[in-house]
Amino acid sequence: MRALTAAAAATAVTAPTPARLFLVSARRAAPRFGYCRASSASRLLRSSCYASTTMEDETSTSASAQVQESAVQGAGSVKQQVSNLVALSLRATVPEVDVEPTVEVCTTKFGDYQCNNAMGLWSKVKGSGTSFKNPNAIGQAIAKNLPACDVIESTSVAGPGFVNIVLSNSWVAKRIQDMLVNGIKTWAPILPVKRLVVDFSSPNIAKEMHVGHLRSTIIGDTLARMFEFSNVDVLRRNHVGDWGTQFGMLIEFLFEKFPEWEELGSQAIGDLQLFYKASKEKFDNDAEFKDRAQQAVVRLQGGEEKYRSAWKKICEISRNEFDQVYKLLDVQLEEKGESFYNPYIPQVLEGLSNQGFIKESEGARVIFIEGHKIPLIVVKRDGGFNYASTDLAALWYRLNVEKAEWIIYVTDVGQQQHFDMFFKAARMAGWLPDPNEKKFPKTSHVGFGLVLGADGKRFRTRSTEVVRLGDLLDEAKARSKSELKQRLTDNGKIVDWTDEELEETSKAVGYGAVKYADLKNNRLTNYTFSFDQMLSDKGNTAVYLQYAHARICSIIRKSNMDIEELKMNGKISLGHPDERVLGLYLIRFAEVVEDACTHLLPNVLCEYLYNLSEMFTRFYTNCQVVGSPEEPSRLLLCEATAVVMRQCFHLLGITPVYKL
Repeated sequence: MRALTAAAAATAVTAPTPARLFLVSARRAAPRFGYCRASSASRLLRSSCYASTTMEDETSTSASAQVQESAVQGAGSVKQQVSNLVALSLRATVPEVDVEPTVEVCTTKFGDYQCNNAMGLWSKVKGSGTSFKNPNAIGQAIAKNLPACDVIESTSVAGPGFVNIVLSNSWVAKRIQDMLVNGIKTWAPILPVKRLVVDFSSPNIAKEMHVGHLRSTIIGDTLARMFEFSNVDVLRRNHVGDWGTQFGMLIEFLFEKFPEWEELGSQAIGDLQLFYKASKEKFDNDAEFKDRAQQAVVRLQGGEEKYRSAWKKICEISRNEFDQVYKLLDVQLEEKGESFYNPYIPQVLEGLSNQGFIKESEGARVIFIEGHKIPLIVVKRDGGFNYASTDLAALWYRLNVEKAEWIIYVTDVGQQQHFDMFFKAARMAGWLPDPNEKKFPKTSHVGFGLVLGADGKRFRTRSTEVVRLGDLLDEAKARSKSELKQRLTDNGKIVDWTDEELEETSKAVGYGAVKYADLKNNRLTNYTFSFDQMLSDKGNTAVYLQYAHARICSIIRKSNMDIEELKMNGKISLGHPDERVLGLYLIRFAEVVEDACTHLLPNVLCEYLYNLSEMFTRFYTNCQVVGSPEEPSRLLLCEATAVVMRQCFHLLGITPVYKL
């Protein structure tokens, strides 16, 4: 790519301005015929251009040369690269105005991307002696001042200065081919954060994981995977409830029922769920036992060895049960439960008290939060700590010890008020900046809705018990296996499958169906759990997408061409309109991941994956692959689609299958 030289800059179309102007934000025009503007259908393709808009302290010192170098090297998403080129043009067009590029995906035939800065700039420069007569003139200047490079094929200006940018077919093809040679990791977006914490799953010790834990676990895992793909250091934290009054109840019940519990080990407790229910019933109905249980909590927290040993045994049994579920879901977590942060609570609260934020109120110690009628209780009337005190200590640790820049909490929307108060308390103490400043460090609550049954109520078993997560996953696999065997039997292909293939494919399809049925929805909404819908091979389901991927793999196998050799020696051509549509959508993968990370919305990635499969179907229908003169090029497009689909599956925690 040719740089914008000093000579070129001297001849660039600029407007003389008598004084330095500062553009805070660019106002978008109302959509008109022929203009491109992000619509609801294209929202998944929109992303905040981190390199220029998200955290000002990350980019305020960037020089023009650095921006151009980034564009030349192909760093970041396509949208980031186009934005970098637009930034150079803006500096040449209105050198006295500080303005960030406003670039959106164009959804009509007029272009691939669109710069929408002209109207915002016009509102700033008109009446200041500028030579520009209207927004269209500014748009024309922006288009003319775009650096000559191999990225852009052509530009046009519509109406009040909308600059439509068409990407070069050869550049799009080369970007795809480079990915096939160097790996999908080269398409990772560039984010402004280096280290973050994702706090997710977080079940309570001694209670079994149920369907209510499903959403936190898989949403958190997907967020972690997307950030990890984007080269962010992700600390996956399982903030289990392993320190509370229930342990006094469990320990005392263990001592009462099994005085020789140390010799019996795990056999003394047996089924932890039944053990918990029995101890809870005794706690509720036996006043003397309740007193002993409350004393047991004090002795546990005081560090008495006998009580600590019993506590560790209970935690170990529960942890083993959790790990079985995490193994099925292929979820990695590092446990740092409530007990881990307990030693930090006193010093954290002391610091807040010295700052004057903690007050006495009705026997408790609280922090009064502006905008909330009730205070944030940090020490209960009995002197005990609670969720708020633990969360404050955990946040302090994550900021000061783990040096995290972004801490993300994945819980149900019902905890929104708690997190709002807790975050505000941290800002009061000076731990976090004002969110309007868009600076790190920052915190986010990723809320999600309920899992509902067919009756529209919380998903439960017929006996009104919450559904155990392990049982749910087992049923998903069993149903998947049954349907797969029936299909293979009907088409006569069952003889080509080994028992191991059937088992592994059933797991991949069944577990993937459960995950995708959740992740494809906006996380803030409730969704209805239905095995029939999620295991359907029609519509926007994981099963349909698995079949689409397996079909692409079959096309490549039937070609009898060496795809690895093609990657190195073949060449992609985008001569057919459907080839170009598919290629352009493929290279937008990075900005989709960026958008999903920015807004913490996994469904953005799901929508992209489904749309990609639909675009491939249209391409395959209209463009013969095997046996055509364009076979080598089109096989490379097939392989690129399969690679991107597999990466989407990976980010969603789904194992792809290669034949079905």
